Amino acid sequence: MLWRRPRRQNCRRGRQLEGEIRGDVGNGRILVKVLTVLLLTVEPGRAISCGQVDSALAHCLEFLTGGPGPSPVCCDGVMNLKAMTPTIGDRRAACECMKEAAGHYASLKSDKASQLPQACGVQIGVPITKDVDCST
Repeated sequence: MLWRRPRRQNCRRGRQLEGEIRGDVGNGRILVKVLTVLLLTVEPGRAISCGQVDSALAHCLEFLTGGPGPSPVCCDGVMNLKAMTPTIGDRRAACECMKEAAGHYASLKSDKASQLPQACGVQIGVPITKDVDCST
């Protein structure tokens, strides 16, 4: 039996809720936390957010503005971006986000942006340029 009655009939509601769940509460709490994180991170039918794209590529700005080769942290972000964009809708949304972000950086080098996935050894399926048509 998963639920049990409170020990006293006339106790306050707060006391009634306390201890009503039987079983391994510690594992149950961990499961709830894991599920909450998953629900907050990935919603079915919802494309990747621009915040997620920005976070994934934040460590690449030095390379994208003319610096030396991308750092390992930058390439990890590119790999994470690939993992976060499994569907065409996700890739289109990521493309729009990258296009919008690229417009905010005047010092962004177009050639470096297009080289980023290859420099990291990752094929992301989304070109990184300011003038890309994300609908194709």
